[in-house]
Amino acid sequence: MHPALLRALDQLNHLVLGKENQVQLCLACLLARGHLLIEDVPGVGKTTLAHALARTLGLDFHRIQFTSDLLPADILGAAIYDRESAKFSFHPGPIFAQVILADEINRASPKAQSALLEAMEEGQVSIEGETRPLPTPFFVLATQNPGDQVGAFPLPESQLDRFLLRIRLGFPDHAAERALLRGQDRRELLANLPAVLDPARFMQLQQTALAVSVSDALLDYLQALLAASRTDARFAAGLSPRAGLGLLHAAQAWAYLQGRTFVQPEDVQAVLPALVPHRLFPTVGLAAPADDWAARILLAVAIP
Repeated sequence: MHPALLRALDQLNHLVLGKENQVQLCLACLLARGHLLIEDVPGVGKTTLAHALARTLGLDFHRIQFTSDLLPADILGAAIYDRESAKFSFHPGPIFAQVILADEINRASPKAQSALLEAMEEGQVSIEGETRPLPTPFFVLATQNPGDQVGAFPLPESQLDRFLLRIRLGFPDHAAERALLRGQDRRELLANLPAVLDPARFMQLQQTALAVSVSDALLDYLQALLAASRTDARFAAGLSPRAGLGLLHAAQAWAYLQGRTFVQPEDVQAVLPALVPHRLFPTVGLAAPADDWAARILLAVAIP
């Protein structure tokens, strides 16, 4: 693994205690050029982790607090009439940054949520009949509260599919919570967090990660997993081709973080649980715990 990535992981793990696997999944997601969804109850460090990722990687970021009255123009920007020039001039919204922290994204209406669709897929926005490119690299780091909480709107399937990985932090274990209670305030640590990388260097690392070798046998295994999700009667629909590409790239990034130059089946298995649950939906009338779906797919396919 590149020394800068080791420093980044170490810095993130010192801020977000006891969540080494989730932190590594976050970094793999960004190396794979994917967007990240962090879902959990309030107060477990979702926003802190998103802030820490942007600062550690040296990326320019904007925070958008999603609320029920948020409008698409509040995200994308709008053309405002200037009396002096007698013309409309475009005022860019907070979407024009390398990292967008979409905080509590499921507290906004579906209309506001849809403002992110084009940006997440194509790295651009179309406003007032003109297409405007977004900065590179561009990531959406979104946090959301459980859907059964008051004031939460479900994210549409089309938007969920644009998030490469979804993770949950959960409560810290006893040792991590004790260190948190005795340690320095996380907000103070976050304010003084130095950048370990810069945008240009991080984009180079992305290219290196996505150049990790993938054998034909590994692609056979990956395609078998996709096929298993599509033929399982418990799912209304299987994993999409976009999900297949995302699984490949996430596995390459995970292998790179393990210091390998080739992808193993274990790399696919490591990222699959974070890629599956938000993309698959049960058949009508069938209730099943989403967190078990990745395990069921893995059990259905033999390792080559």
